[in-house]
Amino acid sequence: MHSFRYISGSLHCEDVSLNTLAKEHGTPLYVYSAGTFRDHFSKLDKALSDLPHEVAYAVKANSNLSILRLLAELGSGFDIVSGGELLRVIKAGGDPAKCTFAGVGKTRAEIEFALQHGIYSLNVESEEEATFIDQIAGEMGVKAPIAFRVNPNVDAKTHKYISTGKSENKFGIDFESIEDAYARAAKLKNVTLKGLQMHIGSQLTTVDPFLEAVEKVAPLAAKLKETYQIEFFSIGGGIGIVYDPALKSGDPAWWESQDPESRPLTPTEYAANVVPVLKPLDLKILLEPGRFIAGNAGVLLTKCLYEKKGAAKTFKIIDSGMHQLIRPALYEGYHEINPVKEPTGETEVVDVVGPICETGDFFCQDREVPSFQPGDVIAMMSAGAYGFTMASTYNTHPLPAEILVDGSESRVVRKRQTLKELISPEEI
Repeated sequence: MHSFRYISGSLHCEDVSLNTLAKEHGTPLYVYSAGTFRDHFSKLDKALSDLPHEVAYAVKANSNLSILRLLAELGSGFDIVSGGELLRVIKAGGDPAKCTFAGVGKTRAEIEFALQHGIYSLNVESEEEATFIDQIAGEMGVKAPIAFRVNPNVDAKTHKYISTGKSENKFGIDFESIEDAYARAAKLKNVTLKGLQMHIGSQLTTVDPFLEAVEKVAPLAAKLKETYQIEFFSIGGGIGIVYDPALKSGDPAWWESQDPESRPLTPTEYAANVVPVLKPLDLKILLEPGRFIAGNAGVLLTKCLYEKKGAAKTFKIIDSGMHQLIRPALYEGYHEINPVKEPTGETEVVDVVGPICETGDFFCQDREVPSFQPGDVIAMMSAGAYGFTMASTYNTHPLPAEILVDGSESRVVRKRQTLKELISPEEI
């Protein structure tokens, strides 16, 4: 669910007109709904209420400081993948003791920074990394809390670039080798075996892969608890969201009208399947959602510049592109496209493309969309996750501004980058 809807002929975020925001702040423009962030976090938190648990938001999905502050105020933990993300959490008022640090390539500086700030756990992706952490912790005179990431070799049946739980992926330690890894790590003098972690992929829309992975790894978690007294089991994130049709997903009547076998996974359904398997473990369960909390909480506003009619296609050329929302180019991702002015019902089959000098710079190809004309503002829906965080200044385009809406109030939470700011670090 989300808080974007048409009111009096204009698309709104909560109670604020997106057309008004576009006029005030220009385009391209990211707009986020604080109410949607709160709603999605709370639904996951409530769904797991029968377990000792913590929802640890995946910072990589949307790392704006105001978003992190909002989630910290809700009691969220944080799943981080860099020292920079830990710095963001700290600056936003988050607690490092509620942060888990994942990723296969942690540097010495990042490990030292995490240990200095009392991080909850370093999630270790290889035995070589565990040895390196042990060395650094010894030099610092501290004990490093670690949890190995196990690779359960479960096919998440999602896009190959966001599948992380199979044996050919770079993440984690093979299931067949994980017990030996713990046995060897138990002999290291400067680490504490604190937990076990897994994550099989992102944008999963059915519960079956989650259940398969949890059922496979739960006995291992129980054994590690008995042998090494681990205190937590992190089951990862990956719950998918509605991208198509994103706008209608805000309508409860639409949701209830869908076939339960085909509609997207809900927190209630997710919990109903995994909680019975996890409860007997009597371990703290960590959940690491990013997209589920942030995805449908944001849109990218962009203006149509030109319409180009060729022999084969009609192109709608807009002022944003793959450098500001790369999912369609990188993941073949789908984003619903809605004019800010409420459509009349007329549609047209077009390619919506951006200004970047790449053939892959498109938001859709040969898609039937509501009609819009040059000068109209349109919204790329479901852009709250992996939108701005993956943005770049390719072709020397400044980064867009970000706006956070809360009820009838809106505020700038990132200023639009200027060309002067973009080139200022460079020297001749």
